[in-house]
Amino acid sequence: MFAVNSTGRLPYRYVTVLAVALAMLMLARPAMLRAADGPSYRECSPNGRLCFVLSIHEQVPVYSVTRDGKPVIDPSSLGFMLRGAGKWQHGMTLGEPARSNHSERWEQPWGESRFVVDRHNEMRVPITEQGKTRRTIDLVVRVFDNGVGFRFVFPRQSQLSDVRIDEELTEFNLAGKADAWWIPGGEANRYEYLYNHTPADEVGTAHTPITFRRDDGLHIAIHEAALSDYSAFWLQRIDGQRFRTRLAPSSQPWKVRRTAPFNTPWRTILIADDAPGLYAAADVILNLNEPNRLGDVSWVKPHKYVGIWWAMHLDKWSWNAGPKHGATTEHAMRYIDFAAAHGFKSVLVEGWNEGWWSESGRNFKFATAYPDFDMDRVSAYARSKGVEIMGHHETAGNAGLYERNLDQALAYYEQHGVHAVKTGYVADGGGVLREDPDGTEQWEWHDGQYMARHHEDVAIAAARHHIAINAHEPIKDTGMRRTYPNLVSREGARGTEYNAWGDPPNPPSHEPTLLFTRMLSGPFDLTPGIVSLEGRDGRPIPNTLARQLADYVAIYSPVQMAADLPENYARHPDALAFIERVPVDWEQTKVLQGAIGEYAVVARQRRGGGDWWIGGITDNAARTVSLDLSFLAPGRYRAEIWRDGPDGGIDGDRFAMIRETRTVSSEDVLDLTMKSGGGFALSLTPIRRGKK
Repeated sequence: MFAVNSTGRLPYRYVTVLAVALAMLMLARPAMLRAADGPSYRECSPNGRLCFVLSIHEQVPVYSVTRDGKPVIDPSSLGFMLRGAGKWQHGMTLGEPARSNHSERWEQPWGESRFVVDRHNEMRVPITEQGKTRRTIDLVVRVFDNGVGFRFVFPRQSQLSDVRIDEELTEFNLAGKADAWWIPGGEANRYEYLYNHTPADEVGTAHTPITFRRDDGLHIAIHEAALSDYSAFWLQRIDGQRFRTRLAPSSQPWKVRRTAPFNTPWRTILIADDAPGLYAAADVILNLNEPNRLGDVSWVKPHKYVGIWWAMHLDKWSWNAGPKHGATTEHAMRYIDFAAAHGFKSVLVEGWNEGWWSESGRNFKFATAYPDFDMDRVSAYARSKGVEIMGHHETAGNAGLYERNLDQALAYYEQHGVHAVKTGYVADGGGVLREDPDGTEQWEWHDGQYMARHHEDVAIAAARHHIAINAHEPIKDTGMRRTYPNLVSREGARGTEYNAWGDPPNPPSHEPTLLFTRMLSGPFDLTPGIVSLEGRDGRPIPNTLARQLADYVAIYSPVQMAADLPENYARHPDALAFIERVPVDWEQTKVLQGAIGEYAVVARQRRGGGDWWIGGITDNAARTVSLDLSFLAPGRYRAEIWRDGPDGGIDGDRFAMIRETRTVSSEDVLDLTMKSGGGFALSLTPIRRGKK
């Protein structure tokens, strides 16, 4: 017992002793904190800087996230609206947590980095209703050094078996005043919008990834991982900087229906000091996905391709049959010759099959060619030239028809040596068509539960035929390429075709914004390389020639298109030389510099090689960057540089480009200037001893 003094208080020295003892107790038991409604549980990252706290506040489960003891996510509520079972949110208690940790280094079959490090601490906490039903849903949390993932696990239980979810009530209450970069969710044009840059408290309903930059410089991105058999969420602002998940709708009264036991996707929060750090943090998304389920995927080949595509967007050719038809035998064979001459692995052919353009894709035939396209002859000619055909399956949003014909369509492509297929779902939001077993037509969203299942089913079916999928008008990427490595790329953003006919075309700030928003989710089939710098009717593209080259390094995809017409490449041999040589599969990636919406410099090392490739891109502002080459291994390198010329820029000569070589080492710093709307690209090749 401590003796009190005449004031009735403990002497100061005893207060100090008690304070120290209490602090030591808290350090010894960091996982459990006392809250008004009962115990709170904390899990921190391996380096101890990032912490997730789960507690009950006024009988509602809430979580918060801190970094270095400072709030990142203020207390945010969790819950569900369950059809026929009411709200699962009030009157909750926390069970005892189960804890584990994990550390491994795993290898990707292809990717931005060959090896990915997965180090996290995990906590699983049962959350149980009080009262008659006593329904339990577990919360599983994984805390990494640069991010957090959490998901709900519905255990098997008689009182919650056939689960129908009307809404998920997960909130993200952002701490600290911030700006946001976002595109609207739940609108007609899916994900194909230019990014808004607004204060966070002016966001409406947004797709994820959504990126925030706080006034103190901290970068935060909210997204999801492992979206399987569940509806994607849009992020809806409730008030101030408090956001809540809003599940994409279904044709059914509910948004998700599952039979327990099952997991929801992971809700993810990436956290970094700056934009380059945020890009590096995106490995969290991959680490939250299950490992490869397909077995040997050596048949998935990253590569560059050309194709019958850009001429349609220029309105020179058409997808449908007629006098302007693009997908003819003659045109395909000319592209095959071009691909063979310049080292491109495949030729994309769009519009070859019957059914273009029918309302809601009801007349598409996936194994019947138009009369002016001879698939047997074209595929045999490609094979004789060492080239493959990249297939195309447009559905016009009729996913149901595609599913019913999927095995036949994929077998037809396998028969003709096709190992990669670009799929398409061109339809307005809410315009995906399927059929019930009784033939009743139902309409779905591109990112609802039905389409989450659909894309997974297509990947599994394609794998049986050794076919890779590049999905356009897709569901958003959530790292599922780890589980199904034949999901090589996808669209899900505003691509190059908008430079042909968009009003407006993509501004120079578009790619520096994509890099720290959309690209956090995974590869994007941007289709760069428009060396003519012209869209439809000669409209100028607001880029420089060097910038079109830089995009091959800055915007990642394991299948990269040389999208322009062959005759335009003939007019720009220096640009073509870069496109021919730039790799598409990488040993490691480093974002050297960057600011969201302004500029970025990305360095990537060729997979299995010692050479590095660097791409720099800028917005409307000209800027000079200093490249510290200390990331290179010791030795000399031959630097070949493609950069904007002195009179270049979108307000000058967009075609002004200098191609030069220098000898450099890891001790050097290169100063390179990007003109407005411009950029630079360079290769760094080790010089072996005895070579100059």
